[in-house]
Amino acid sequence: MIGGGLAGLACSVALADAGLQVRLFEKRPHLGGRATSYTLPDGSEVDNCQHVTLGCCTNLADFYRRVNAAEKVRYYDRLYFADRQGRRYTMEASPWMPPPLHMTASFLRFGALSLADKRAIANALLAIARAGGKPACAGLASMLDWLRRMDQTEGAIQRFWRVVLVSALDEELDRTSGQYGIDVFWKAFLANRRGYRIGVPAVPLADLYGGCRDVLTQRGGEVRLRSGVRELRLEQGNFAAAVLEDDTEVASDLCVLAVPQQAVAGLVGTSSLLSRFVAPLENLETSPITGVHLWFDRTVMSEPFLALLDHTTQWIFNKSLLSDPAGSQPPAAKGQYLQLVISASYDLARRSRQEIIDLCRRELLDVLPGTRAARLEKSTVIKEIHATFSPAPGVDRWRLPQKSPVPNLFFAGDWTLTGWPATMEGAVRSGYLAAEALLESLGKPQKFLRADLPLEGLSARWARAKSS
Repeated sequence: MIGGGLAGLACSVALADAGLQVRLFEKRPHLGGRATSYTLPDGSEVDNCQHVTLGCCTNLADFYRRVNAAEKVRYYDRLYFADRQGRRYTMEASPWMPPPLHMTASFLRFGALSLADKRAIANALLAIARAGGKPACAGLASMLDWLRRMDQTEGAIQRFWRVVLVSALDEELDRTSGQYGIDVFWKAFLANRRGYRIGVPAVPLADLYGGCRDVLTQRGGEVRLRSGVRELRLEQGNFAAAVLEDDTEVASDLCVLAVPQQAVAGLVGTSSLLSRFVAPLENLETSPITGVHLWFDRTVMSEPFLALLDHTTQWIFNKSLLSDPAGSQPPAAKGQYLQLVISASYDLARRSRQEIIDLCRRELLDVLPGTRAARLEKSTVIKEIHATFSPAPGVDRWRLPQKSPVPNLFFAGDWTLTGWPATMEGAVRSGYLAAEALLESLGKPQKFLRADLPLEGLSARWARAKSS
C-alpha cells in the first residue's frame, strides 16, 4: 500500500480483515493524509482543517467501527446558524414527519429566509425528492445553473444552498456539478431522517487512526512512516517493486497506489501503458480550504458549532466544548479554542496570515460579541491550497477506476470513480472498492462497500415510482 491517507487506510484495513498481510508506506510522519492533525511547537495539537462526517456517510462510519474509533465521533441532531446581526437559528428533524418532510417545522421557523425564499426552496427540494434524487438535466449543468432554472431567489441561493454546498463540496456553486450538489441534499436531507446528523471528532484527527496501525500489525502487516515512494517498477507488464526515496526497492505481488492525484503521474513514470491511462488526472482542478485556529483567554461561544450566513467564514467549531462536552477540564483550562473553516477559499490564498486572522476576528464580532473583550492568546492559519479536486460539471470523465491496466496494480483515492465527490466518505469508498477489485483478481471476491442509508417515507415511495 502506497499512501496512508483515508483511502489507503480504508483499503489496508479491509484487506487485513480479509486475511492479507499489508505493508503500508506513508511519506509523512503521520497517518491520515489531508484529514489529520499535527503538533505545534508549543505542544498544541491542531487539525489541518476541521473534518466532519454526516449520518449519510455509511462507509466512513464502517471504517471508524473497524478501527475502534466510532466512539471518538460525536453526532449532533441540531444544526446551529448565525447571521450578520448575531441572530441564532436552528434546524433539526421532527420525529413525527416522514422524509422528505421531516425538517419542515424547522425550515418554516428559519427566520433568515423570506417567505419567497422558502417557497422557492421547497419547490426545488420537492423536485429532487419526487425524482428520487435525480431531477432532469441536473448532471449537465452547474449547480448554480440548475438553481436558476428552478427559479431560486437570490436569498435562497446565498442563505441556503450556498451555505450547505460550498462547505460540503469545497467549491462555488457556479463551478459545482449540479448532480453532486443535488446528491448532497438528497442523501443528507431528503432520503432518510438520519442523513443530516453531523458527526464531529472529539479527539484530534490523528487519534482516529491509531487503530489502523493496530489492525495491520496484529494481522502480520507493517506500517512505515517517513517512507516516501519515488517510482513504481514494472516488469513484463506487471508491478514488480516500489522504489523508495532512499533507493530501497520493496518487491510485492500486488500494489495499491493511494496517493493524491497530483502525485500519480510522477510515480508511474514514463511507462506508456500507465502514463496514458493516468493522463486524464491532469484535467482535475483543485479547490483550497483555509483553517483558522484561535485560542482566547475566556469562553466566548456556547454552541458546539455555528454555520455563518453572509460571511467569509463559513463554520466555527467550538473545539474546547467538542473535546470536553462534560466540562471536565479544570478552571485553569477554561480558555476557549475555536477553529474556523473557509472552503473554496480562493480569495484567501494570497493573503497573509495576519490579514486572514484580522478578517476572521472582525467577523467573529458579529456573531460572538464576547471576542471583543477577550484576549487572543495565540493563533495559526493552515492553508490547504489543493485540499480537494473540484467537483466541476463533467468531472467524472477524468476520474479513474480502481483497476489499472496493470493486472496487479490498483488505485485508491477520492479522485477515483466512487460516485461521490472529494469527501472523507468518497475516500473510504475508493479504498473499499480497490480492496474488492484486488481480492477479485485473486479469485477471493468479498464485498466491503456499504449501502447508502435506506430510503424512508415519501422519499422511498417516490423513488420506487420513479424507477418503475
